[in-house]
Amino acid sequence: MKFDGQIVISILLAVLMVRLLRRFFDLPKRLPQWDKLLTWIWVPGVGLGIIDLLFSFRNDQLDEVYMLFVFGVVILVLVAIQDYRPARTVLLAIVPYALYSALELVLALSEWKLGKNYEDAFDASQGFTVIWMITFILIARNQKRNLEKERLLREEEEQEKKRIAAQNVELERLVAERTATLTKQTEELRKALTELKTMQTQLIQAEKMASLGELTAGIAHEIQNPLNFVTNFSDVSAELITELEEEKRKPNRDANLETELLVDLKQNLQKITHHGQRAASIVKGMLEHSRASTGELQPTDINTLADEYLRLAYHGLRAKDKTFNATLYTNLYPELGQVNAIPQDIGRVMLNLFTNAFYAVQKKKECGADGYVPTVSVSTRRTETGDVEVRVRDNGMGMTAQVKEKIFQPFFTTKPTGEGTGLGLSLSYDIVTKGHKGLLTVESQEGEFTEFTIRIPS
Repeated sequence: MKFDGQIVISILLAVLMVRLLRRFFDLPKRLPQWDKLLTWIWVPGVGLGIIDLLFSFRNDQLDEVYMLFVFGVVILVLVAIQDYRPARTVLLAIVPYALYSALELVLALSEWKLGKNYEDAFDASQGFTVIWMITFILIARNQKRNLEKERLLREEEEQEKKRIAAQNVELERLVAERTATLTKQTEELRKALTELKTMQTQLIQAEKMASLGELTAGIAHEIQNPLNFVTNFSDVSAELITELEEEKRKPNRDANLETELLVDLKQNLQKITHHGQRAASIVKGMLEHSRASTGELQPTDINTLADEYLRLAYHGLRAKDKTFNATLYTNLYPELGQVNAIPQDIGRVMLNLFTNAFYAVQKKKECGADGYVPTVSVSTRRTETGDVEVRVRDNGMGMTAQVKEKIFQPFFTTKPTGEGTGLGLSLSYDIVTKGHKGLLTVESQEGEFTEFTIRIPS
């Protein structure tokens, strides 16, 4: 007995072919059941080898039968995974060779002899099938590489999508956190704004009360003069009446003296009436200033307002500092006429400007400048366009360019803490520009003068 070596080679080739097939098509994942069966592909070959050894077949075609069997199994596997494009290509590659091998085996078993020409053509077709198989196997390999690249690209895209999705989730979380933070901050800002508005209202009211305090102090000092006159003339009138009564009781009455006493008494009563009216007008002005503004424009005597508030501001400062004195100048245009304005508001503006002017000259006086005479002036005129112009000038401390740029800003003040709110000029600016559609400007030179100009359209 002699074991045929061809069958051994065929078994090795079959095992190698199946191994390559399993790796190339990843059969453990695609066809796990077929993959297990393919591990036993060598068993039929060994069985044929044993049969040949035991029965001593003279026919040496058992290896070809076995290879056809292997090719058949491979074809079945490829048909099972034909949805995979390289599998279809490999199937197309080996089918011609398998058909040729089957035809060759049939001819060998039937001992059918072909002619010389046909044998040459048959041999040539064998070479063609081999080249065909190798070519399509190479094509299948390229297809697999391309598919692998596409798979890796898809995996990368999936990974990128997952990464983007994770980033989106994180961004949504961050946006939600930021939104919550901004919402909280918005609520805090809204609360702070409400508190700020309340505080602003309180400060504005405090500024108005401070203005009213300045006005009241000036009024108290100003009203003292007519009241003193009323008191003095009342006392003198009482003395004149006493003298007149005594003269009437005399046996020899002096008619000329009685007439003179009556004339003096009448003059005193006229002076009492005059100064009483003056005191009443001052009280009326105080009441108008303290009364809430109606916001309606009405004919207003600007000259009268300027003159009264200049003196009221001056006496208001003197009520605080009895040693303070200043020179007052008024240059009021006599033909100014009535101006459409809100008297209470314009009065507040003038009182604020006069108060600031007296404050400035007082501070310069305190510096002890030799020969310095504190002076505050007010002038009115009609411009070429018909507007009414009021100028308030002082020879006080003046201001720098930086201070002049900020002078109308809310809460800005050059006064020490506790002496000013920084709202006086800001409110005055709003009253003139917004309430009267006018202009409020300032010119100043540090250490020399400051001049505010109010311009109200006619």
